[in-house]
Amino acid sequence: MSSLSMLCNAAVVAGVVSGIVALIVGLIVGAIVYSIFASKKIGNSKSNAVKIIEEAYAEAKSIKKESLLEAKDEAQKIRDEANNEAKDRRNELQKQEERLDQREEYLTKKEAALDSKSEQLVSEKNSLDSEREALANKMKEQDELKLQIMQKLEEISGLSKKDAKELLIESITDEAKKDASVIVKQIEDEARENGEKIAKNIVVGAIQKCATDLSSEMTITSVALPNEEMKGRIIGREGRNIRALESVTGVELIVDDTPETITISSFDPVRREIARLSLEKLIIDGRIHPTRIEEIVDKATRDVDKIIKDAGENACNDVGIYNINPELVKVLGRLKYRTSYGQNCLKHSVETAIIAGLLASELGANVQIAKRGGLLHDIGKALDHEVEGTHVSIGVELARKYKESEAVIHCIHAHHGEVPFNSIEAVLVQVADAISSARPGARRENLENYIKRLEQLEGICNGFKGVEKSYAIQAGREVRIIVKPDQISDNDAFMLSKEIAKKIETEMQYPGQIKVVVVREKRFTETAK
Repeated sequence: MSSLSMLCNAAVVAGVVSGIVALIVGLIVGAIVYSIFASKKIGNSKSNAVKIIEEAYAEAKSIKKESLLEAKDEAQKIRDEANNEAKDRRNELQKQEERLDQREEYLTKKEAALDSKSEQLVSEKNSLDSEREALANKMKEQDELKLQIMQKLEEISGLSKKDAKELLIESITDEAKKDASVIVKQIEDEARENGEKIAKNIVVGAIQKCATDLSSEMTITSVALPNEEMKGRIIGREGRNIRALESVTGVELIVDDTPETITISSFDPVRREIARLSLEKLIIDGRIHPTRIEEIVDKATRDVDKIIKDAGENACNDVGIYNINPELVKVLGRLKYRTSYGQNCLKHSVETAIIAGLLASELGANVQIAKRGGLLHDIGKALDHEVEGTHVSIGVELARKYKESEAVIHCIHAHHGEVPFNSIEAVLVQVADAISSARPGARRENLENYIKRLEQLEGICNGFKGVEKSYAIQAGREVRIIVKPDQISDNDAFMLSKEIAKKIETEMQYPGQIKVVVVREKRFTETAK
């Protein structure tokens, strides 16, 4: 067994050795074969590289040849262009040389002409110097002669040069004034003839279409009582009823010796109206005590608020304006209880709005702005007893507060001339306001103020030189002035009427307009014996 295993082991060893030998032989053979193939491949690569190098050299040689040819062509082209440009330059230089020669020849001729002209001017200058010297001598002689004549004239006339000049200027000024007054009068007559006709048609048409009733009503400030006993009931025990009524209404009740009458006094027309209604209701009801007074006054207040609102809405409807702020409508309605010189302010506002709208339609202006400005122009009077300031400034603030347009605000602001007019609608509102205020029956005045205005009017007229007498007539709507005919000529009378009218406008305040009439009359009297 051991011999057999040894044989087996020997066989195995022999097999392994033979395998290793075979592997070594295979590797050697592979290496030899690879070296053969590698040598062959390297040879092919070398031959390809040589071939590529030869082709590149040939191509470079060809490119070099082509570049040389192109460079020669380009050089020849540049040479030709340079030759052509030099040729053109030579031609241009030749032409410029010819022009310079012609210019030189022209300047030479011009220089000769200027030399000739210079000689001529020198000759003329010498001649003028001689003439100037002669003229100066003559002027000196004339001045001496003029001085002698002036001295002679002063001796003859007895006037100095200054006095004569002033006399001449005064004479020319008077003549110019006369001529100017005649021309102005002619122009005014022509303008008045055409303008008055058109203006009258527009204004008359507007008033005719408006035609509202006279606004002369007064707010009632007294209440009639059925009997004298009612006075005591209104006063109450120890005056408690009248104190309660005055407290809740904010007015003052005046109980005097006037039979069966109680007077209500208050600056606020709305409070005065509430007190009047409350007092009338208490008289009818008969139950007069503080609790009942408070109930009646509360009800009267609601009634007056409704009347105010309805009055404002009706005024807007009458004019045709429907988009005014409701709060502003209520303020407008308060004008129902406000009067100015006896004219109801709400009716006056409606009338002004209608007239302004009609005038605007005739003139092609904005009718809605004119109407709105006319309706709201006196809105400040509704609160002028509560808010400090003029009714114009109060009205402007109210209009701004309730988002009225700037055009409407300007109509309110300018209707008394406090600011310059910048729109035709503002002018129309001012004109409509004057028409509504100045028409007959619209307003009444305090007698004392009326007399003072007439005296002031006559005083202004009498203050002018040459005025003999003046008379205010037609309730101050016209003033007639009698002048001294020996001091005032016809033309002077015409200018005097203008000066007086201008002074009246500057110094007086009055409704409507005042007509100024200057009368110049010369009378000659002789007595037959």
